[in-house]
Amino acid sequence: MPAKLATTTCQRFLSPTAFGWMAATTRSDCLVELSFGHASPDAAIASLRMPGEITAKLSPWQRRLRDRLTAFAQGSDDDFLDVEIDTSAMTPFRRRVTERCRKIRRGQTISYAELAEKVSAHGAARAVGTVMRKNPFPLIVPCHRVLGAAGKLGGYSAPGGLETKRRLLAMERSD
Repeated sequence: MPAKLATTTCQRFLSPTAFGWMAATTRSDCLVELSFGHASPDAAIASLRMPGEITAKLSPWQRRLRDRLTAFAQGSDDDFLDVEIDTSAMTPFRRRVTERCRKIRRGQTISYAELAEKVSAHGAARAVGTVMRKNPFPLIVPCHRVLGAAGKLGGYSAPGGLETKRRLLAMERSD
């Protein structure tokens, strides 16, 4: 774990979006986890795994991230590649899949098998699916852009499941 992350307390923040309530846990200027699509602020906070205090006063970085995520949920184009994410607890394989998934552009999709090939894990489509299912950074790591074989939606672990995935993909394709 990077030294600055290990010594800094986590903070949480909440925000309503066009896809429901969003909650995030951050440490310094790094995203630790993100959850969205919840019916209430309590449900959003309950979905977070990392402990942390809800902050009433957002840092400039947290405010920018919140505003960008809110705009994204309304259809704004943002790749979030500049957002630092905490991958310190991930295995090397999971980190490679996560980093490669971040590069899938808005309006594009890729299959689990293709993503496995791109990280030199031939035949590991199911393992890639597991990484996507456990993605702690939805939208930042756009796992909704990863599909099953023959373009099938596969799964989606955010609230609303496949309907949320359909909405995200339809929003991005309409650009």
